[in-house]
Amino acid sequence: MTNIAEAPNSTADALPEVDVAKAGEAYRAMLSVIGAVEPRIADAIRAELTDQRGSLKLIASENYASLPTLLTMGNWLSDKYAEGTIGHRFYAGCQNVDTVEATAAEHARELFGAEYAYAQPHSGIDANLTAFWAILAHRVEQPALAEQGAKNVNELDEGAWEALRKQFGDQRMLGMSLDAGGHLTHGFRPNISGKMFHQRSYGTNPQTQLVDYDEVARLAREFRPLVLIAGYSAYPRRIDFARMREIADEVGATFMVDMAHFAGLVAGKLFTGDEDPVPHAHVVTTTTHKSLRGPRGGLVLATEEYAPSVDRGCPLVLGGPLSNMMAAKAVALAEARSQAFRDYAHAVADNAQSFAESLIRRGATLVTGGTDNHLVLLDVSGLGLTGRQAESALLDAGIVTNRNAVPNDPNGAWYTSGVRLGTPALTSRGFGADEFDVTAEMIMDVLANTTPVTASTGKPGKAKYDLADGVAERTHARSAELLDRHPLYPGLEL
Repeated sequence: MTNIAEAPNSTADALPEVDVAKAGEAYRAMLSVIGAVEPRIADAIRAELTDQRGSLKLIASENYASLPTLLTMGNWLSDKYAEGTIGHRFYAGCQNVDTVEATAAEHARELFGAEYAYAQPHSGIDANLTAFWAILAHRVEQPALAEQGAKNVNELDEGAWEALRKQFGDQRMLGMSLDAGGHLTHGFRPNISGKMFHQRSYGTNPQTQLVDYDEVARLAREFRPLVLIAGYSAYPRRIDFARMREIADEVGATFMVDMAHFAGLVAGKLFTGDEDPVPHAHVVTTTTHKSLRGPRGGLVLATEEYAPSVDRGCPLVLGGPLSNMMAAKAVALAEARSQAFRDYAHAVADNAQSFAESLIRRGATLVTGGTDNHLVLLDVSGLGLTGRQAESALLDAGIVTNRNAVPNDPNGAWYTSGVRLGTPALTSRGFGADEFDVTAEMIMDVLANTTPVTASTGKPGKAKYDLADGVAERTHARSAELLDRHPLYPGLEL
């Protein structure tokens, strides 16, 4: 057993340094004002900080935003309607919103080396919807308007409009399948993307569990998609975006990348060259939280060719921009342009590799046999568990994860056979290889002491489980030692 007391403090707190005393004053005053109106909300906010401080957060899509980013979300910008774009709003008095949005877009362009950036999307799905409709507008609507000699769709007669609507519905999308690690917005049928497009999915090689680019090319030639999507939410390896762009160009597809999960690794210059999607894709979408460590929201990056269509996101698919959130994006993106953030991004990947090695040493089975990004996908089927059972048992012990499908998962997307683990959040707290080694030991201890419970039908249950006596208590105690050495927002008292 690893001795926590002997493990050196490998990294300092990785969040940006701020005046914690002033931040504490601000938060105490804020909670006092809120509590005077609705004390349950103030109490829930305090409880959330307590819960996050006291648990091992290993959800790959979560992180801890900096105190300046968090403080930026609560201000008067929230009260302003600003539909439209910078300098072209449908409401008067938007000069300050223009400054905020332009600043966020400037930081995004400079950070990622993009020709154009759009900071309005409220979430990752909104960013993807904006991208999808921008592609349809550029590839389908504009040629149809040119053919009719029309400036916009309002100038089309009913016959031409109906023909265009049919063209919209005839388009095709090719994206990574959900069980291979893709996202539900990449053409998954229950999602709107699967209803907007005729969709087909590419998976991974059954032996290596890696993307087979020759197979992607074969499918693309056969299916001839309008949109080829790369990106993932549970694929623990990097992608050759240059090769994917070659495939897209060969079949005349627009190449779109959803980098929501690994945007921080791109921003931190860990993913460069062929592994950086921005120089190779026509359109790139991302969230601003996850590995980018900003507020919850989205961005769209694009080439100049697609910029005018992306710029119509509001009112095409978005409502009025959340100006306070765009302000928080600007702050987080400014932080991400620092050397400290680059160091953080490299630490995220280094920690993930160390974490994977520690899990494997203790008998874990990992999808693809390891990782070279920020996440690890643990296959728990060999332990006789479903992902849901493993997720629940780990949560009982204070380890926060999420269940996730593995390639060709027999348990489907709800119960799953896997658990996804990510390093961005705990790296923000200052965890290094030693702390992740202890964490791996605790995870495998919990799972080894979890047994499935037979359902009332006599068949093996997929949700019920038993965790052996004393395991949760000892895990909580050991994790508390780790967390106490790396406090969240140290010095901030509410």
